[in-house]
Amino acid sequence: MDRLFLRVLVPSLLVCCAACGQPDVARTSAPEESASTSVARASSTGPANANAPRIVFLGDSLTAGYGLDQDESVPALIQKRLQDAGYSYEVVNAGVSGDTSAGGLSRLDWSLAGDVKILVIELGANDGLRGLPVKELKRNLTEIITRAQAKGIKVILTGMEAPPNFGAAYTSEFREVYGQLAREHDVAFVPFYLEGVAGIPSLNIADGIHPNAEGSLIVEKTIWSALEPLLVRRTAGGKNPGR
Repeated sequence: MDRLFLRVLVPSLLVCCAACGQPDVARTSAPEESASTSVARASSTGPANANAPRIVFLGDSLTAGYGLDQDESVPALIQKRLQDAGYSYEVVNAGVSGDTSAGGLSRLDWSLAGDVKILVIELGANDGLRGLPVKELKRNLTEIITRAQAKGIKVILTGMEAPPNFGAAYTSEFREVYGQLAREHDVAFVPFYLEGVAGIPSLNIADGIHPNAEGSLIVEKTIWSALEPLLVRRTAGGKNPGR
């Protein structure tokens, strides 16, 4: 894993953390909307299909698609790939810029409304940027995972890195939480959400940490590799044949 961004992008990370502190699900969301209203307005990434099972992406600005057109976000790209591959799922983008793991947990029940089959968790970047206690990160992610699994929802957990300005011990402990949770709860695991994108200027927008359209395509491929084994094709009658 290339951790160049941990050494050279800390100033821009901290600036961005402050800049992205307010909920902003998509560029088209009105400033006065609440976080939940904004998510509702931009939730479905494809044509509405009341009968389709859902894949929910619960995350922060990296999920919301900060700095991108709505159809360039990772959830939107996953929706297109699903359609192209003949899978019948509705992808829901439940990303809110500036959200911490606690914020994601606070809106979990709303995010899991409907026939949700898979939950992709992309949270923790803002916890790390703010130096929040790792034990709180683990507790919040544990609650999200266990509550989703109690509903029979398959979970994909994506890892994140913390900047080094809080010390090597914090950075290491932060990183290890994700692997520990994946093992403890037997969930699909992506070790680093921004693998192959972080620290590469040509793959990020001007702030240096949010993927641009090209970088988003790379992240989408990373997520797809973990998601595809969990998918189930539906028969012509609309029922899942199982695996």
